[in-house]
Amino acid sequence: MLIRDEIEQKLQIAFAPRELAVEDDSESHRGHSGWQDGGQTHFNVRIRAAELGGMGRLARHRAVHSALGAELVGRIHALALDIDG
Repeated sequence: MLIRDEIEQKLQIAFAPRELAVEDDSESHRGHSGWQDGGQTHFNVRIRAAELGGMGRLARHRAVHSALGAELVGRIHALALDIDG
């Protein structure tokens, strides 16, 4: 399974978001630190979920990282999050 698909699946299960977009942005980082042949290293996530609405910025980021799990987060070099309730 692609990392992009794993991210999407875990966030769907954890938050049932009304909006979720996961973009593999690895190719635009070719030659930079953390880039690997085949991509799957740099991701942009836009998520809108009611459960995240009452949280502060840091709490929202922690909730997303927790939902993804340490093993999955450990395989990602960069994860840009755009989160709102």
